[in-house]
Amino acid sequence: SQLGVDSVGIVLLISFFIGAVICIQMKLNIQSPWMPRWVSGYTTREIMLLEFSSSIMCLILAGKVGSNIASELGTMRVTQQIDALEIMGINSASYLILPKIDALDIMGVNSASYLILPKILGLVTIMPFLVIFSSAMGILGAYATAYIGHILTPDDLTLGIQHAFKPWFMWMSIVKSLFFAYIIASVSSYFGYTVEGGSVEVGKASTDAVVSSSVLILFSDVFLTQMLS
Repeated sequence: SQLGVDSVGIVLLISFFIGAVICIQMKLNIQSPWMPRWVSGYTTREIMLLEFSSSIMCLILAGKVGSNIASELGTMRVTQQIDALEIMGINSASYLILPKIDALDIMGVNSASYLILPKILGLVTIMPFLVIFSSAMGILGAYATAYIGHILTPDDLTLGIQHAFKPWFMWMSIVKSLFFAYIIASVSSYFGYTVEGGSVEVGKASTDAVVSSSVLILFSDVFLTQMLS
């Protein structure tokens, strides 16, 4: 879960400015005199809920969290810390408690149980909270354009944000983020856990993990959106 906690800052920062930019773009380039004045607030809310706070944010986290997981496990593999665990018969991928690795190496514990499962469970647990924080900060960014940039009035923005709100959209965003979190953690763990060679291979595994996670997120986003809509 520390991986998700460490990502809260970047999630809030990106979401704030993306919410502001979406609101500005909608107001200046999409809205016309033929449309209600609340259209900018409505479209900003829908974009943040339906795609950005789940799909696009998870793509960003795939680069940050995914590379972290792959490089950490890859370094442990090439320095033979994981091999030492496997020699002792410890399942290193699935145990929830992570004791001192050197102590596990001595005892012959299966290392995958200690190293992979906590990362998957931690990221899947924290991801819904990141989605909620992202959506909230996106809305705050939109209000910043209203109060500071005077792009539109706060009343029009509030009217649009409240217009025809469907709570299911929030739940759909959370459900998708759970799948994406599992993809990020499991794919990155696989690439890091199966590294062979030295430090060069660790860097390549980290890159491959980010690319593969991103592609799988995009593919699964299509099917999940179709199924949940």
